[in-house]
Amino acid sequence: MKKIITLFLFLIIGITIVSAQVIKGRVLDENGDPIASATVAIKELQKGVSTDESGKFRFTNLPKRELTLVVSFVGYNNNEKKVDLKNNEEFHIQFDMISNANLSEIEVFGERYKQPEKLDAITRMPLRPSEQIQSISVISDKVIAEQGALTITDAVRNVPGVTLFGSYGGVKESMSLRGFRGIPVLKNGVRTDSQFQTASIQTDMMGVESIQVIKGSAAITQGVITDLGNAGGVINVVTKTPKFVNGGEVGVRVGSWGQVRPTFDVQTVLDNKNTIAFRLNGAYERADNYRAIVSSNKVYINPSLEWRPDDKTTVTLELDYMNENRTPVTSTVNLAGADKEALYDMPYSKFLGFREDNTNSKTLSYAARITRQLADKISLRAAYFNSSYNVDNTSTGLSALKSRPTDYNIKQRAISRNLRDDKNSTFQLDFVGKDVYTGSIKHTFQVGFDYRIADATTTNLGSMVVDTIDILANKIPNDVPSKLALKGAGDPVQAKYTTYGIMAQEVMTINEYLKVILGLRYSSISTINATAGTTIGDAWNPMLGLMVTPIKNVNIFGSYTTSTSLRSAAQILTDSVTQAGPSTTKQWEVGFKSDWLDNRLRFNFTYFNIKTENLTNAAYIEGTNTPTNYYYKAGTLKREGIEVELNGRILNNLQVMLGYAYLNARYADSPSYVNGSAPMNAPKHTANGWIYYTVDRGAVKGLSIGVGTYYVGKRPVNEYSLAPDGHGSPIGVKPFDMPAYTTVNAQVAYTYKKVTARVFFNNIFDELGYNSYFRGGYINQIDPRNFAGVVSYRF
Repeated sequence: MKKIITLFLFLIIGITIVSAQVIKGRVLDENGDPIASATVAIKELQKGVSTDESGKFRFTNLPKRELTLVVSFVGYNNNEKKVDLKNNEEFHIQFDMISNANLSEIEVFGERYKQPEKLDAITRMPLRPSEQIQSISVISDKVIAEQGALTITDAVRNVPGVTLFGSYGGVKESMSLRGFRGIPVLKNGVRTDSQFQTASIQTDMMGVESIQVIKGSAAITQGVITDLGNAGGVINVVTKTPKFVNGGEVGVRVGSWGQVRPTFDVQTVLDNKNTIAFRLNGAYERADNYRAIVSSNKVYINPSLEWRPDDKTTVTLELDYMNENRTPVTSTVNLAGADKEALYDMPYSKFLGFREDNTNSKTLSYAARITRQLADKISLRAAYFNSSYNVDNTSTGLSALKSRPTDYNIKQRAISRNLRDDKNSTFQLDFVGKDVYTGSIKHTFQVGFDYRIADATTTNLGSMVVDTIDILANKIPNDVPSKLALKGAGDPVQAKYTTYGIMAQEVMTINEYLKVILGLRYSSISTINATAGTTIGDAWNPMLGLMVTPIKNVNIFGSYTTSTSLRSAAQILTDSVTQAGPSTTKQWEVGFKSDWLDNRLRFNFTYFNIKTENLTNAAYIEGTNTPTNYYYKAGTLKREGIEVELNGRILNNLQVMLGYAYLNARYADSPSYVNGSAPMNAPKHTANGWIYYTVDRGAVKGLSIGVGTYYVGKRPVNEYSLAPDGHGSPIGVKPFDMPAYTTVNAQVAYTYKKVTARVFFNNIFDELGYNSYFRGGYINQIDPRNFAGVVSYRF
């Protein structure tokens, strides 16, 4: 009997082994060549393998059922096929991959059918841009690579209405949008520079997955206003994370003025189950400049790890570090009064500073994010972001001689040094529901909490007047005297605030034609500074919107939002008793968002009307720039305009990015500024255009050509003031307009198998243009005509 049972068990085991299903396959490129190290995953089983040198792979011991295989490899579109193993013990399959160089799922705005990576860090909702009530533009890494963008300014010029407010000597990127200066620039949802006037960031484009721009009031997600530009929008720089593929890319860029820039981007799946992946990218860059003595160098690295322990949980860890040195520079001066444009076209052989001038900035940010699917349509998301921004700045300042104020070419030079230690952190917790039904109404909602800390310490290490120079002289000395003794050093000054918010958002789909959007946020802020001590305030900000979908691919929307600034609320007015109270910004938006050609092409139009009320300004002792420590009401600032953009692919091999923005920004009912005058650096007209064509067949298959043009209209260099502003600006004098400029760029590239070579031609017609913070003494030139070449290899 025992022998019979034993034999029976062996038969069962044998039958089980024989009946175990097997999948064998091969992965090839367009030329029929094998692709090694491609990732092949089975969706339903969370099981994955890599192809060998012959492009082959094998799965064994599989169940008798229908399975989905997904093949991924860097530089190629994902390929997905279903396999039915119910009647097949051994299944053979071949995957023919399509290169991104010929037909890419990644568009200029990112993936067509997905929410851009980390967009939820600033919107907090699981919706694509076309489904959001806010006006959102996304620049993908595809565009960054094709245009050879090296800075945030290079990338966001593809977004209508976004301009560089000022570079503050070429060491910052402070952005402007809808007439607001100092738009907060975040990295993965957290700021690095908490200075309320600039709110800028310096980063390296090698680590950037996309740049996301939310226009207009973002108070529902960002809380109370802490910067000059909060109500104008927010720019989020999203860094790269693992895509669960094996491969990478290395490259080197060589360009004008001695630029050398090696880069790398490597990622790999760390286990056979396809549950954990690692990515590491980085860059080194050094360059001189078209202007004598000016140079820069930096090191950048961006590691990240993603773990998917099961099909309901994702954990992402990432770090981003950059150490950069730049020479701060003043490109020119205005050889006339503030009412007349007489910008000196200064020869590139001249440098107005000293050889010792240098700005060293160290930026470190890290983040931990976890998403857990609690039920079919309910998820929980928690995220912690932290950044550290340290600046050591030695720079030269120019000022007019008090005895010769109208000799605009004669300047007194002083050298100074200051430090900034800026620490920021954000914690977010969101409970999210997507496509939850109550009867016939579909709900997508979010309920969340966030807590932010910004803690900045600035230290003035002193300054010293060195000499007086003639800007027009043939030669300007650039060596500091051997006995450099900085004077007037001050104690460290701390500015800190903490804020928390509780918020809820709801998108109710009434039927296929109508959606109602509701949102409400409560924010509380506690501010600590050396002069005012601790102040506490809070605010409620609502969001209301309607979205009508007359046809499937067109969404017509209208919205109303508010933002509240408590930064000046506790200031005492000139009656010595009354507090100024909060300043509020109310925004109306209407427009439409549309997707065409199977979501390859997007055409959007927005009209906005923004009104900021209860502005305040400092009061000064009559006839001086000495503050009285009291304030007065400064009226209202109105902004309205339109933004139009067309982004995507018209044909499979022809992509476009076209945009135009019109802005009418003006003061009203103001004792500080002339009614109808525009705020500084607010151009009425901006436009952008980029066309990129790829040859996808024939003898020159893989060749691509791109041409771009960018226009920034004229804009006032300062406020048209009726009262002292503390900067010494003349009263009652209309400031001159910084001239408009248009730049034209081009790119030619050729891809052969895994190698791509690109050549960039920037500012082809050598246009002269400037950005400025004029009353702060900064006028900086855009780069003249320059060239660069890049060779990269994918593996």
